[in-house]
Amino acid sequence: MEINKQLAKELEVQEWQVDAAVKLIDEGNTIPFISRYRKEATGSLNDEVLRKLFERLTYLRNLEEKKQQVLSVIEEQGKLTPELKKQILAAETLVVVDDLYRPYRPKRRTRATIAKEKGLEPLANLIRLQLTKRPLEEDAKAFLSKEKEVLTVEDALNGARDILAEAISDEADYRIHIRDLTMKEGTLISTARDEKAQSVYENYYSYEEPVSKVAGHRILAINRGEKEKFLTVKVGAPEERILRYLEKMVISNENPHTTPVLKEVIADSYGRLIAPAIEREIRNVLTEKAEDGAITVFGKNLTQLLMQPPIAGQVVLGWDPAFRTGCKLAVVDPTGKVLDTTVIYPTAPTTEKKIHDAKETLKKLISKYHVTLFSVGNGTASRESEQIIVELLKEIPEKVQYVIVNEAGASVYSASALATEEFPNFDVGQRSAASIARRLQDPLAELVKIDPKSIGVGQYQHDCNQKKLGETLTGVVEDCVNKVGVDLNTASASLLGYVSGISKAIAKNIVAYREENGRFRTRKELLKVAKLGPKAYEQCAGFLRIPGGENLLDNTGVHPESYEAAEKLLKSLGYSEEDVKAGNLKDLGRKIRDYKKTAEMLGIGEPTLRDIVKELEKPGRDPRDEMPRPILRSDVMDMKDLKPGMILKGTVRNVIDFGAFVDIGVHQDGLVHISQMSDKKFVKHPLDVVSVGDIVDVRVLDVDLNKKRISLSMKLGEEKR
Repeated sequence: MEINKQLAKELEVQEWQVDAAVKLIDEGNTIPFISRYRKEATGSLNDEVLRKLFERLTYLRNLEEKKQQVLSVIEEQGKLTPELKKQILAAETLVVVDDLYRPYRPKRRTRATIAKEKGLEPLANLIRLQLTKRPLEEDAKAFLSKEKEVLTVEDALNGARDILAEAISDEADYRIHIRDLTMKEGTLISTARDEKAQSVYENYYSYEEPVSKVAGHRILAINRGEKEKFLTVKVGAPEERILRYLEKMVISNENPHTTPVLKEVIADSYGRLIAPAIEREIRNVLTEKAEDGAITVFGKNLTQLLMQPPIAGQVVLGWDPAFRTGCKLAVVDPTGKVLDTTVIYPTAPTTEKKIHDAKETLKKLISKYHVTLFSVGNGTASRESEQIIVELLKEIPEKVQYVIVNEAGASVYSASALATEEFPNFDVGQRSAASIARRLQDPLAELVKIDPKSIGVGQYQHDCNQKKLGETLTGVVEDCVNKVGVDLNTASASLLGYVSGISKAIAKNIVAYREENGRFRTRKELLKVAKLGPKAYEQCAGFLRIPGGENLLDNTGVHPESYEAAEKLLKSLGYSEEDVKAGNLKDLGRKIRDYKKTAEMLGIGEPTLRDIVKELEKPGRDPRDEMPRPILRSDVMDMKDLKPGMILKGTVRNVIDFGAFVDIGVHQDGLVHISQMSDKKFVKHPLDVVSVGDIVDVRVLDVDLNKKRISLSMKLGEEKR
């Protein structure tokens, strides 16, 4: 199939891999399932490649469909030539198909169609032939008609000009050439609507950059500035070159009667019809490319955030900071159950008494529930709350630490129907505090309850195509959830809804079945859940875990279809189920001398065997354990304490196209510009160096207290010299 050939070329993989992946997708298999359990079929294509493949497959199939529609319409008109058919079938984008279709598309009434209705097309054709030996005014006299409202020679010639201008603008080859030339040599120009107006867009008040070089984040910033009416934006094209090109293509005979008219027509066709359309197309292309880049960065940041390691086994006090309305607290046990909630008023407007009462309340909660960790939201009054906490920690004998947590989306969650269902008796503040505590205990389980777009790890997310952004981020959450695996007996419906093959309705049915029948003892029991048939079971079973179930393999990533092979492998190497339980299989992989031969003996593929070994060596393994853990703090710094040259440890909070924001414990995140990320190599994109959640060493470059800006560097070598 041609589409598969093209996909193989684009993705730089073998055609057989694409054939297999497309077949599996068409059979209704999910991307996480194909990536994890159909490695033999696809040659181990990972989830990232498979999602790109799926996206391009959808686009190319839509393109094919569009081509067939266009061919059918033109054929009905009796105007389909072999040459045109060949051009349409060879088109690689929807834009080119539209270019080729333009002359045949049913038109609304234009100046040209009105002129044709007045019978002026023969005059236009006469001019186009460029053979007339007399002034055009004499030829035009034949077309005068009171009835058709062609009253003067000028009326006739103007109508003919309109017909020719539209014909030139409809010529696909001209448009393709002009578009390519403008993309290569054009410039993006932005100017201020009011030079005196203060705004964040002042860098773009007098700005010009080649279209081919404009960075994605600048395009999105300019678009927003235009939308907010601070900027006027246009695409500057190499107009002289374009007009000379059109003259060369249109004027075939130097005729003193027709050449001046055709030059006027060409200038009108370009200025009125071609240039505005191409400007729109180029800006759409630039925006789409910039949005795709922003969405990719957002997706990678979200992956890192979701994959942050859980802090297990601790009683956590969630703290939702605020000023006037008070700080909402929620104490949560190691399983995520809320033990207590209250409100304290230690932040402005406050009094010494209120601060004292707040500390007393906190001491009682710490003592009563054995709180070991505070999870503090990073919103309004976070800094002031942090100071109170540090003062408190110095007054108590217990060893308690705190973490500043990104609270983005907590307020969205607390006001949602899901939060109301989960905590019917809590107000929004209590729900938010509980969520802030839980997102430290298990970031993934908590963050899946929030619309990914509200989690706030990206830039310009509100300016992007919301449908595309939503689909990408949902895919990211799916991949993370399935990579980690989900405890079938504790997972919420919102978490289960992201598991491969499980719809929102089935997720609710699983929870209802669990509430009615108690814990799941085996994965097979899933088949008793309403609407969960064999296909859904095949897709989801490997990603669901049952700790302490009847079959030990139910708590691993080994798929039920491979249980027999896993059991056979253990037996052949002299291991029992007890060895698996006791964790005595750490060297299992080394005992297999020939993977290919062993896989054949077991009747499975080599990639599946390697996955089984990995799972048996570390049953119930959590891939998040390999990620950097959050920094636990017990002291506080103020922005005024920062001095240039200081070396500090920080957590990467957000990565954008031009740098990364790092939390260094002073409430205001500092920016490491892309130019300050490495002194060893050129950094093409910040994501090549850092990810959200990374713990990094940074050097303070500059502190602007008025603007609340901190400039940081990851180039530490300069300080040490």
